[in-house]
Amino acid sequence: MPTPFQISDEFTEAYADLNPISATNYGIGGRDEQLTDYSPEGHEARADLYRSTLDRLAASEADEPKQQFASEVLSRWIAERLERHESLKWQRDLNHIYSPFQVMRDVFDVMPKGDGEAGDAIRARLNGMGEMVDGYINSLQLGLDRGDTVARRQVESVIAQARFAASEDSLFNKLGEEVDDLGFAIGRAREASGRLADFLEGSYLSSARDEDGVGRDEYLLGAEEFLGMELDPEETYEWGWDEIRRIRDEMKVTAREVDSEMSVEEVIELLETDPSRSAATREEFVEFISNLQLQAIDQLAGAHFEVPQELRTVTVNVAPPGVPLGAWYVGPSEDFSRPGSIWYAPGERERLPYYQEVSTGYHEGFPGHHLQVGTAMFEKENLSRFQRTVIWYSGSGEGWALYAERLMDELGYFEKPEYRLGLLNSQLFRSCRIVVDIGCHLGLRIPDDAPMHAGEEWSYERAVDYMSVVGIQPRDISESEVKRYLGWYGQAISYKVGEREILGIRDQAHSRPHYDPREFHRKMLAAGAIRLDHLREVML
Repeated sequence: MPTPFQISDEFTEAYADLNPISATNYGIGGRDEQLTDYSPEGHEARADLYRSTLDRLAASEADEPKQQFASEVLSRWIAERLERHESLKWQRDLNHIYSPFQVMRDVFDVMPKGDGEAGDAIRARLNGMGEMVDGYINSLQLGLDRGDTVARRQVESVIAQARFAASEDSLFNKLGEEVDDLGFAIGRAREASGRLADFLEGSYLSSARDEDGVGRDEYLLGAEEFLGMELDPEETYEWGWDEIRRIRDEMKVTAREVDSEMSVEEVIELLETDPSRSAATREEFVEFISNLQLQAIDQLAGAHFEVPQELRTVTVNVAPPGVPLGAWYVGPSEDFSRPGSIWYAPGERERLPYYQEVSTGYHEGFPGHHLQVGTAMFEKENLSRFQRTVIWYSGSGEGWALYAERLMDELGYFEKPEYRLGLLNSQLFRSCRIVVDIGCHLGLRIPDDAPMHAGEEWSYERAVDYMSVVGIQPRDISESEVKRYLGWYGQAISYKVGEREILGIRDQAHSRPHYDPREFHRKMLAAGAIRLDHLREVML
């Protein structure tokens, strides 16, 4: 009788065979030249794998605690994916930030470059973009035939992204600078991107929904998928407003430490425009964040965290143009031949201010995502392979990264008031996400004492105003962010909600005898980014 670990190993290989693009992103090797089937047949094949694996797990031997843990984590994850499949969400998997087109487009960022096998893999996937796009179109067509479509704003965003990928300025062109003889393959990938844009513009857009919000029931399903816990949206919405009020007050105090004569807005304008407080080039910016990471790893490894040698390297990269703005992390490969990496997409901006990026570096890199993802990779004795490489719930994953920002503040790493103002700005930004995300999808009312649009209901325009004015973000980033919330509903709240849960778990652990913060962090990191309700069980 196989154990859950053995079943997980077999499932990992089978899952990677059916999802080669995702396998590359997860660092599972051996499939970099292969394509993912996004057609209805591909989705059915994955569902069949889910069903058979659930049956095998139910009949498996799980006598040891680690085997029981592996079975429970994998069973919950598969059950969620199977429910998503049976609800036909894959027939409307189209959004501004993370849907099949973005996945197949962005995988080239993390693929090895150069000639030989690496170049052959890139060439094969560029040539195969048409096959993947056609399968994806067939799946979207099924939803379109049933009248089950996404909001117009999401469709328009993907049309613009696909048009850019098909254009003379296509981000695929950059691959030709790193790999020889890609001209024909790049042309095919651009042609495939244009074909997707044509389908969306010519067939799909006219049937897209006008309403941006998805409603309470659909929103709660999305939120649980990202959080791994049940959510009280009204209570969370009110808490988000409380956080906005608290953080805005704290920012006033911190801004006075930068310049006692200026308002918060004036101080931030100074930090955004002062050449001495920003990077003049992208190379300077990469060097600044890289040095920040090296310092944190050097000083905290051993003293506060267990950091294997393989995790003491994290690369910093600027993404090519044409992708949604923001920052993100890509984990290492299983064998650590590909190190973990931080990615920034700054849009058209050339001069990049430092003040807000210190907290982002700690969030995306060390001790945030990089330490959490990398630690799980090392837990071969205690975590199943699939859990180490694939399973990721934003609630515990993004929650840990936001907690890591706060922890670095507690440890004194925001030594300049301007950096701490950037941290508070980040916290304010994530709090605004809560009220915007929940408010827009549930059609809630903005409170009477709110800083703007008081007493009104949410709309796209008001949400952009909030992220720009109250969240203190550039207008282009605010627009991209709100489109993200409207299309990827429930994900944006996972940062602050996850952090709140982790802080609550820490408070309970701290009240017990012999609390050791180093051991608390080791245990939490060793659990991986599992469901928040499951994480609470493990920790307490």
